[in-house]
Amino acid sequence: MRLLLVEDDDHVAAALSAILAKHGFTVTHARNGEEALQAVLPTAQGERPSYGVILLDLGLPDQDGYQVCARIRKLTATPVIMVTARSDVRSRIHGLNLGADDYVVKPYDTGELLARIHAVSRRTGGPGADDTAGGTGSAAEATVLHLGAVTVELPTRRVSVGGEPVALTRKEFDLLALLAQRPGVVFRREQIISEVWQTSWEGTGRTLEVHVASLRSKLRMPALIETVRGVGYRLVPPAA
Repeated sequence: MRLLLVEDDDHVAAALSAILAKHGFTVTHARNGEEALQAVLPTAQGERPSYGVILLDLGLPDQDGYQVCARIRKLTATPVIMVTARSDVRSRIHGLNLGADDYVVKPYDTGELLARIHAVSRRTGGPGADDTAGGTGSAAEATVLHLGAVTVELPTRRVSVGGEPVALTRKEFDLLALLAQRPGVVFRREQIISEVWQTSWEGTGRTLEVHVASLRSKLRMPALIETVRGVGYRLVPPAA
């Protein structure tokens, strides 16, 4: 996912960009409100930049972040997460009323920010939500994921490799479907446990490892699911 980070402090932006990059995001950095607005405008060729989420600091040097949010909302429907030290309820309500999709108060936990980014993207159908199946991007085609020789049919919960059906448990299918809908995107262990097992990470880490190992074995493709050390897993699409 590509993110637009609007942050005037270069040190903060560099640190956060490094963390986001580690989790599979591509970050474009805007240092003030004007740069942010320029970043969401169509190019001279008429192409509109595609961002999954905009992280917007409110304390910008050239104009107030609230004003920037209101102007961004007129230009694009890309979800906006305000990231600010303003913690009072009135500030939060004002930001949400201006069109922000979420509001995170500094200092924040990085894991929470990442979870909020993914949550907002899912709710708004961000980039990759409809076109990661490798097809034309229609809703019908997006329900069948083609990943090289692997086919994942979401409605019928069927999986095949080279046309041969593969029997998976319910959780194995849920895990594969989660990763397959966004190939190449790194999913944190905590996020996978939360979405597939509907519980917290505590005490379930070994369960996830066992299911990943089982999928690799059943699909006979050890390299299909890549371990990103210290972060989580991502699906690496095999050659057709």
